[in-house]
Amino acid sequence: MNKYRKYSPLLKRFFCIGAVATTVTLSVLAPIGVNSVCAALQDSPKNLVDEIWQIVNREYVDESFNQVDWQATRQELLSKDYTSKEQAYQAIRNALEPLGDPYTRFLDPEKFQELTNQTSGELSGVGIRLEFNEPTQALRVVEPIENSPAHKANIKSGDRVLAIDGQSTKGMSLEQASALIRGEIGTSVTLEISREGKSSFDVKLTRAQIELPSVHYSLKQEGGIRVGYISLDEFSSHAAEQMRKAIQNLNEQNVDGYVLDLRNNPGGLLYASIEIARMWLGTGKIVSTIDRIGGKQEYSANRTALTELPLAVLVNGNSASASEILTGALQDNQRAIVIGSPTFGKAVVQSVHSLSDGSGLAVTISRYYPPSGIDINHKGIAPDIELNLSSEQKQLFNRKPEWRATKEDPQYQRAISALHNDLFWQGNQGQSVRPISIR
Repeated sequence: MNKYRKYSPLLKRFFCIGAVATTVTLSVLAPIGVNSVCAALQDSPKNLVDEIWQIVNREYVDESFNQVDWQATRQELLSKDYTSKEQAYQAIRNALEPLGDPYTRFLDPEKFQELTNQTSGELSGVGIRLEFNEPTQALRVVEPIENSPAHKANIKSGDRVLAIDGQSTKGMSLEQASALIRGEIGTSVTLEISREGKSSFDVKLTRAQIELPSVHYSLKQEGGIRVGYISLDEFSSHAAEQMRKAIQNLNEQNVDGYVLDLRNNPGGLLYASIEIARMWLGTGKIVSTIDRIGGKQEYSANRTALTELPLAVLVNGNSASASEILTGALQDNQRAIVIGSPTFGKAVVQSVHSLSDGSGLAVTISRYYPPSGIDINHKGIAPDIELNLSSEQKQLFNRKPEWRATKEDPQYQRAISALHNDLFWQGNQGQSVRPISIR
């Protein structure tokens, strides 16, 4: 791959920590300006500053730069003397802020690596999901990832991690624990584990490349119908492949309909959302993007849908970006009924660049529109059946994530009711009838 010219679009809600990334590349353009400016670029921090300025200058979706004099911004940035990269980083952040775009942002090397790991759908570690238990102030294993070193070592859900390589986890944050557990492939880490009914014990694990599951699915028997339930966490580089396997597996189990859960899915890769939409949608438009000069790119279904069975989609205020592309495509083409709360409302696309010092830059390069052509930016998508959770219900689900897609989940239960209605109409009229919109 030509590392100087290619990039992949990224869609991601900005306030989600450890945002997903794309296949990233280094994008550097020749400096623009007089000889004195060129001489100044021999200084490494200034080189980084100009590297970022050039990318934004070439790609940013708003050619007016939010009425900012972007050329003057460059001269100001290069007129400063930077004594450290940290000082240059802050200057870069200050320069980007007047653009008024929270999605065009600078990422220091640590944040950029997190972003890269998450979007690639892979990381180097032992394969456990951890949570911080407030009442006990302890690190608890949510689950080991299937076929990971942790899974093979028989680490179980509910285990507590007391120490990492001899360092107590008391008072340790999730971020700190994750940093200690991750490392180079082939190296080892020792976890001290506490399990109910047993004395604490050590487990030595060898780090490996872990493929993170973005898709979780199961067959549910719901009042006489067989429901294929699929939860999509994010649109990583492996999400489409995992979604395909989930649909095919559930099809083989002769399900009557599907529930696709996009709640709390912050987004991810543009092309992953298009690929997944094509698995559900036989024909019709999926999304269109418009860049800074008005260039329009349209994406449509290509008659490769894996199922035509009734489909209900669950969304909430944290369903953003690529989630909204998929939701909009399914709703506007009357392929699915959408249930839950209005979505987040992020309708812009970013490219992500790897910079010369290991840091990164996300730049908004285009706006996207669902098949209806409606601008959903800052507005979101209104569900067909709006059913909001109370603050108390949201807090309860945060404490008890295992209640998701059960009888304790009112949005899921409303989706089951919608599937029952859809299947009834199919059986009595020979066709699927989309229920009327309910607010």
